[in-house]
Amino acid sequence: MSSLAAVWADRFRVERELGRGGMATVYLARDLKHDRLVALKVLRRELAAAIGVERFLREIQIAARLSHPHIVPLHDSGAVDDLPYYVMPYIDGESLRARLLRDGQLSVADAVRLAREVAGALAYAHSHDVVHRDIKPENILLQDGHALVTDFGIARAINVAGGPGLTHTGVTVGTPLYMSPEQIAGDPVDGRSDVYSLGCVLYEMLAGSPPFGGSTSLAVLASHSVEPIPSLRTRDGSAPEPLARAVARSLAKTPAQRYGKAAELDAALAALVPATVATTLTRSRLVRRIAITAIVAGFGIAGLTLATRRHDAAAQSIAVLPLVNESGTQDDEIRADGMTDALIDGLSHVTGLNVASRMSVFAYRDAHLDSRAIGARLHVATMLEGSYQHAGPTLQVSVRLVSAGDGYVRWSDTFRRDRKDVFALQDEISQAVVRALQVRLVGDARPLVRRATENLEAYDLYMKGRWFWNQRGSGPAPLHRAVDYFNQAIALDSSYARAWAGLADAYSLLPAFGDVPPADAFAKAKRAVQRALALDSTLAEAYTSLGIVSVFYDWDWSTAARAFDRALALDATEPRAHLFHAWYYVAQGQLDDALREVETARQLNPLSPIINTRLGSVLYYLHRYDAAAAALREALALDSTNLGARAELGRLLIFQHHIPEGLATLPRKIDLQAGHNGGGFLGWAYGVTGRRADALAIQRSLEQLARERYITPQAFTLIALGVGDTARALDWLERAYSERGFYLPMIGADPQYEPIRGSPRFQRIVRAIGLQVVPSDVH
Repeated sequence: MSSLAAVWADRFRVERELGRGGMATVYLARDLKHDRLVALKVLRRELAAAIGVERFLREIQIAARLSHPHIVPLHDSGAVDDLPYYVMPYIDGESLRARLLRDGQLSVADAVRLAREVAGALAYAHSHDVVHRDIKPENILLQDGHALVTDFGIARAINVAGGPGLTHTGVTVGTPLYMSPEQIAGDPVDGRSDVYSLGCVLYEMLAGSPPFGGSTSLAVLASHSVEPIPSLRTRDGSAPEPLARAVARSLAKTPAQRYGKAAELDAALAALVPATVATTLTRSRLVRRIAITAIVAGFGIAGLTLATRRHDAAAQSIAVLPLVNESGTQDDEIRADGMTDALIDGLSHVTGLNVASRMSVFAYRDAHLDSRAIGARLHVATMLEGSYQHAGPTLQVSVRLVSAGDGYVRWSDTFRRDRKDVFALQDEISQAVVRALQVRLVGDARPLVRRATENLEAYDLYMKGRWFWNQRGSGPAPLHRAVDYFNQAIALDSSYARAWAGLADAYSLLPAFGDVPPADAFAKAKRAVQRALALDSTLAEAYTSLGIVSVFYDWDWSTAARAFDRALALDATEPRAHLFHAWYYVAQGQLDDALREVETARQLNPLSPIINTRLGSVLYYLHRYDAAAAALREALALDSTNLGARAELGRLLIFQHHIPEGLATLPRKIDLQAGHNGGGFLGWAYGVTGRRADALAIQRSLEQLARERYITPQAFTLIALGVGDTARALDWLERAYSERGFYLPMIGADPQYEPIRGSPRFQRIVRAIGLQVVPSDVH
């Protein structure tokens, strides 16, 4: 980058890197001639070599002629050091992707308005014979609430300039989640392909996820071509039927069945939502409610009045905060948490009600924030607060609904029952909350809270197991306690599916701490998860456990993909499923997908030290070291005792050549967190910084410790890499392979293994596991 900045010195002053994508690196720069901020985009070198600089610059001039209120214009283009670049205005706002990550889904009015603005931009471009080819939320920027489509003509220029040789670069023009079937097939495309992509984006704005998905890019591409169009109304019951039909027509498999032009889609959307309503939605809450009334009337929905939906879509969202234990004992603290879990689970079964996940709300237990602040951070309109008190045989739970907008109590009640009727009490409270929210229940009158066991003592033991499992950040000891409690629960009720799933979770994570040999722990985890799924095939947490076993021990990638897909289909709000899905993608070399999943987990639970640490891990694999360091420092700010975050940050600082700070950051207590992080990282760091004697001293300490407990061979692999003994490192790595080391699926992406990547022994291990090696110049 320094050489490019030097060449540009008389024209641009590069201030910082904004991001990297599959085709280009983007820099924030100041245009010195016009004294303005610009986005300076430089094509990847291998892509530039494939397409030819002159032809690309000639083709991009077509895009330079576009001028429309909802199109980001092209200021300039050129080449430096045989790298084509182009210049666009710097938009001081956020992308639609950032908004979707923050809000999950948009209101009908906002989604339709933004889709109309994009459709207008497309209609204009299509009239000038320019097809975008890469419409996606990342390419739709939001400024003052309005859509601006960026990178118009870039995909076309790359595609035309690259010709048949483009496929050899590894770059796909288009994004799998939004590509039309004809674009996937390599057939000629016209404006109807952009209509399809916009249909995908509109679907995602309304439903919170794209219409087609899959565990791999190939699976996603295939789903566009062969799977039926998923009904929008099954994912979002608030979407009016005429709008659902418009989206479905945009997503027709064959171009002839879609809207013939983007202008036709724009007109169809305009007929559904009057422009005068759509443009005034953001002015005030009163105007928004009037607009919703008009939209309802405009769609002609029979039987739906403002009285029965007096809250807008955002209002149908709730966070159940941890109940305050007023009994004072640890057992009742655990039972209060169990009651909170039950209410979250019960309300999650209500169609049309969005409920914040358990991990999200428990992150705010000790945050000392008022309801309005927590509601804003969780993006919900209502909070359920309350207290739990147990005296003798009587159980008393007091709850209240609090508006996150103004902090006022909307409803409150107190419930008393005999302790043995706790399951009935959980359902009674859930039903009362639904009535207070004025949410209409769909279907029969079955209880909202599923009774997972009839044995109250087994239920108590299960809750204790989950309570200790959630304390696992402090080391392996809580996991051993969890195993004990789950086993006790199963002994009392062998058909208790959630207890079996909890047991699988606990056994699966013990090898991460190096406390138990993987073969021992995962054999028990596999039996437990198979039993859980045999008892309840709809248990999302059990599918996540199956995915963990498949990734970290079985190395069964097809089973892992199906397990995570099923877990997320059953419960997309569970951060743990997204987090471990990210590790599947890391092992498969799909780091952009891994980053998306771990960022989703972080959005669902922003205060989790573990998730922030793993965000740092994925950014490290992407060689985005500054961003990785920021995430790891955030994790330590949330929990200064997190040895995993300290170990990862110390390693990262060594990579950045901040040697004294890195060595000071790395944990010294190698008998904690399994030796792999606390010992292997430290020994590696000593080795690569020239302190060979200290590195070998760490190795001897680990060898001594290994006489007393299990130490993963990967710890010794890292130390050998640090001191430059690659043959010894490969010996230890082969031993780790024979023992199915927990962290082995990550070696294809980990820069620490760069010194041995070219070795045939390393390549044999990678092939045997089924990994994809990430190129060393990944970005």
